[in-house]
Amino acid sequence: MTATLAVIEALTEQIELLEGVVFAQARQGEVFSVLQTIPGVGPILASTIQYETGDLGRFAGVGHYASYCRLVRSERLSNQRRKGQGLRENGNAYLSWAYHEAAHFALRYQPGAHKWYERKRSKTCALVAIRALAHKLARAAYFMMRDQVAYEPARLFR
Repeated sequence: MTATLAVIEALTEQIELLEGVVFAQARQGEVFSVLQTIPGVGPILASTIQYETGDLGRFAGVGHYASYCRLVRSERLSNQRRKGQGLRENGNAYLSWAYHEAAHFALRYQPGAHKWYERKRSKTCALVAIRALAHKLARAAYFMMRDQVAYEPARLFR
């Protein structure tokens, strides 16, 4: 156990050193500070979302952004029968990861998000509910970045 704790402490020290180097070189603009208003989204998730999203002008709307984040289904249906998956592997896997992490943090730190998640989970499974919460957060982040406004949980979880 002592050896394992020593390894954990050494790796933690290296992680903190790397984070310091990255944040010293990273440009943190207005989007970065806006994203950090979401409870549970710290500097790592905010910078990941900021850099992986890039210019919001390249997305025609919030639906295109959510699709790029791999947070919507891509099915082709004909007569209520599935005819393929579409391009479900297109998009940005890092944004998908970041919003899923933000969803897990939202469950911990936001009572409104937890209540919404439990209501969704009662109708479906836990995986679908957490994915839906990630999708909801991605849509909110899109509008926050576009309009440069802070996070408002009352508007998100009514």
